[in-house]
Amino acid sequence: MSVFTPLQRSQLDTFLAPYGLGRLLDFQGIEAGSENSNFFVSMEQGEFVLTLIERGPSDDLPFFIELLDVLHDAGLPVPYALRADSGEALRSLAGKPALLQPRLSGKHISAVNAHHCQEIGGLLARIHLATREHPLPRKSDRGLEWMLREGAALAQRLPAEQASLLNGALEEIAKLQERVRKLPGANLHADLFRDNCLFEGTHLSGVIDFYNACSGPMLYDLAIAVNDWCSDEQGRLNAERTRALLGAYAALRPFSAAEAELWPALLRIGCVRFWLSRLIAAEAFAGQNVLIHDPAEFQRRLAERQHVDLALPFAL
Repeated sequence: MSVFTPLQRSQLDTFLAPYGLGRLLDFQGIEAGSENSNFFVSMEQGEFVLTLIERGPSDDLPFFIELLDVLHDAGLPVPYALRADSGEALRSLAGKPALLQPRLSGKHISAVNAHHCQEIGGLLARIHLATREHPLPRKSDRGLEWMLREGAALAQRLPAEQASLLNGALEEIAKLQERVRKLPGANLHADLFRDNCLFEGTHLSGVIDFYNACSGPMLYDLAIAVNDWCSDEQGRLNAERTRALLGAYAALRPFSAAEAELWPALLRIGCVRFWLSRLIAAEAFAGQNVLIHDPAEFQRRLAERQHVDLALPFAL
């Protein structure tokens, strides 16, 4: 189970009292997390999610709270931090920064179709449109500089074929990084995978886990989503799903010429980011009872993205 900080019921009773939500009925750890400790919490007045922040500086947490307030006010189906009777959104529990949020309805899906991808494309465009005029500044701690630094170190420990694939991608990042940074920007989810989205039937009912959110190129956020939602088991892009996601996005926010030109490279950069983070997690938590996502999944996707035939729906 990916709960890094176990909790006792007495701790939760004390922590939850200032929210005025009635008695604690039940709680359980959420197994799907790979970076933070998350718990489902049942109270007399509803269902909630408690998150203990395990990674990253606590100085960034006001950013996440403000961003989710902005997106919630824009009518997007996102969680937001509840305030205790003191007005505080960010509090401490078991020595860790802690947030309590309403539990969104819906379930994760495993069998993805074109309609799901259409929903994701529209949702991502709405996130970007809600923030692009006044993006809240936050530099990603797993951005291009991190990829170049960590990638160079990891490549030395990889088998020759994997090292060659990674080093080629790092050379491309080094060459294109300034052009990438100049692409149109907004606030990004930066981790819009299937396990961070909830559906009720065919309707997208919730988007969770904004703890990788940052400001940056909107196209990078789109590439991350496409790489997960539109890939088959061999890592290849499914044409129908890809066109559905990109078309729904472009209907709300048309692409620029610079974005159309850099699209294949951004897909590869998105693969590098998650290949590296998964390799690092696999090393750090080897032998521990922690959910580790398979690094080879993004190795295969990066290999497949060396040739990208699906262009952005772009017209001058």
